[in-house]
Amino acid sequence: MDVVKQLEPVVEIARKHAHDVDAEGRFPEEAVAALRSSGLLGLTLPTEVGGLGRGPRELVLVAGALAGACGSTAMIYLMHVSAAMPIAAAPPTGMPGLLADLASGRSLASLAFSEAGSRSHFWAPVSRATSTPEGIRVSAKKSWVTSAGHADVYVMSTGTPDADGVDLFAIAAGSTGLSIDRPWKGMGFRGNCSSPMTVDVDTTEGFRLGAAGGGFDLMMGHVLPWFNLGNSAVSIGLSRAAVDAAVRHTMGARLEHLDQSLSSLPTIRAQLAKMSIDLANASAYLDVAAGKVAAPEDDTPLFVLGSKASSNDAALRVTDVAMRVCGGAAFSEHLQIDRYFRDARAGHVMAPTSDVLYEFYGRAITGRPLFDAPKAASGAPQSETAGAAA
Repeated sequence: MDVVKQLEPVVEIARKHAHDVDAEGRFPEEAVAALRSSGLLGLTLPTEVGGLGRGPRELVLVAGALAGACGSTAMIYLMHVSAAMPIAAAPPTGMPGLLADLASGRSLASLAFSEAGSRSHFWAPVSRATSTPEGIRVSAKKSWVTSAGHADVYVMSTGTPDADGVDLFAIAAGSTGLSIDRPWKGMGFRGNCSSPMTVDVDTTEGFRLGAAGGGFDLMMGHVLPWFNLGNSAVSIGLSRAAVDAAVRHTMGARLEHLDQSLSSLPTIRAQLAKMSIDLANASAYLDVAAGKVAAPEDDTPLFVLGSKASSNDAALRVTDVAMRVCGGAAFSEHLQIDRYFRDARAGHVMAPTSDVLYEFYGRAITGRPLFDAPKAASGAPQSETAGAAA
C-alpha cells in the first residue's frame, strides 16, 4: 500500500480541525478517527498481524506530515506507535488479539511511563507492583499520559514485584482502579489530553510484556528508538510548517509606503535563510538517524540520542525566528505560527529531555555507562554501554 496516499486524507482532516482543537483544548476526534480507518496505526507492525511492516523512515514521514497539520494529532499517533512496538516485541499472553487490534485501528494505544517521583527519568519508575493472592497489583501515579481517557490500552511501567527491575504491563481502558486525575491544560499540544492518571489495578502475569524485570530492556530497545525518531519528526514537521508560513507571509505582506513586500528587506531574507538552513540541517540528521535505526551500526545509539535533541532545539530556533520575522501577524492566531511556536516548546522538555540526551551523548562518546550504579532504588538496572538504546 502507498503510505503517502493513505496519509493525505488524514492530514487534510487534521489540518481542517487543528485550529479549533488547539483553541478548545479538545481531543482531535476527527483526525484520530481518520487514523483508525487509514491503516496507519499499524504502520510499523508486522504484516502477519495486519500491519504495514514499514520502518523508521516511514514513521518519520507520517509523524512529520501530521505535525505540520496538527501537532496534537501527531503526538497521539507517535505515542500509539511507541506503545505498539514493545507490545510487538513481547506480546502479553492475556491479550492474544491485541496486536491485530492495534494494527487495524480498533485499538489506540499510549504510554504511561512518567512519574512525579522520577520526573523526566522515565526509565526509573518509583512505583512498584506488588504480588497478591490473585496475581499482581499495579499501583502508580502517572504524571503525563497522552490520550488519557481516549486510548484503548495503556503500556504502563512499574517496579518489578519482590525484585529489582522494571516491568511493563498492558492495561485496558476501563479497568477498575484506572482514573484520570484532572483535565489536560498545556501551553502546547493542547489537544493531546496528556493528563495525570492514578493506577490501582489488579492484573496478572498474562498482561505483562515479556519476562519479569524485562521492562527496562523493552524501554531502551523498543520504545526509545521509535519515540526519539518520531518526536524528532514532529519537531521537523512543526519547523517546516513555520518556515512555509513565514515565507508565504513575508512574500505577501506589503510595506505600502515603500511599495515592496516584507521579503524585500535584506534583514528579513537573511532570517528566512537561517530558518531554512537550520531546518535542512536537522532534517538531514534525522534522515541519517532513521537509516541507522533501520539498519543498525555501531554508532546507531548516538544517532538515537542525538536526533531528538537536535530536532527539538532546531524547532525552538526556527519557530522563534518565524515569530520575529512575521511580527504582530504571528503573535495573533491567523498565521498559526503561534501554535507551531507553542507546540515546539513541548519536545524540548518531553522525556528524555534535550539536556538529558546531551548528557547521555556525552557519556557515550567519553566511554561512560549511561546509567550510574546503584540503581536498585529506582528499579533501573545499570547499562554498560549506549548500545541499550539501539
